[in-house]
Amino acid sequence: MSIFIIRSIITYFILFFILRIMGKRQVGELQPFELVITLMLAELAILPMQETGLSLVNGIVPLLTLVTIHFLLSFLSRKSIFARKIVCGNPVIVINPDGIQFKKLKDLNMNINELQEALRGAGYFTFKEVAYAIIETNGKLSVLPKSMYRPTTPADFNKTVEPSSIDMTLMIDGTLLKNNMKQCNVSEKFVVQYLKKAGIKRKKDCLLVSINNNGLLYIQPKYAPYKTYEVSYKGGVLK
Repeated sequence: MSIFIIRSIITYFILFFILRIMGKRQVGELQPFELVITLMLAELAILPMQETGLSLVNGIVPLLTLVTIHFLLSFLSRKSIFARKIVCGNPVIVINPDGIQFKKLKDLNMNINELQEALRGAGYFTFKEVAYAIIETNGKLSVLPKSMYRPTTPADFNKTVEPSSIDMTLMIDGTLLKNNMKQCNVSEKFVVQYLKKAGIKRKKDCLLVSINNNGLLYIQPKYAPYKTYEVSYKGGVLK
């Protein structure tokens, strides 16, 4: 029994390491060759755990071989446009200003119901709203709406807006994130001060605290509505 446990643990960490170095992608974003390698890795990883007659080294070698193939194909697709077309394929326009391109759908082995489903997933419920729809090489649908149906933006009204900003998380589940606080030049005293303003007496009662470069501090208690505060922070030192 112990040999199965040891083999399972070793194989798990090797497979975990392999998937990490292959890069972070969701399954739906994988290129065809990446999906094939991922499925094969999952199958091959089982062998060293099930077959005690197979040495652990001989079970790991196929995994490393697949990783080598992955990096080789990735390298070729980065360096050569021709190789990229062979390995990844080309995006396909399935809707243009003339309407649905039935021949392209047939080439993709895609029916009209699947196209409708993909359009709804992208937020478009009628074909007349779509100027172009493109099936990307990873199988996802990209949509360019017709001008009359695209969402309005401040630029349409010649308005200026504040620059967009990504929130930096300062606290999660009552735990201060020291590295993030250091990047923002935020002290623990500052966070605790605003927790008290939000009516939070104990750190463990706070679900989330975040801040952005526009000076908006967001505090979400675990058992109460969220609160926001505008602080004098524009990417500098918080006081």
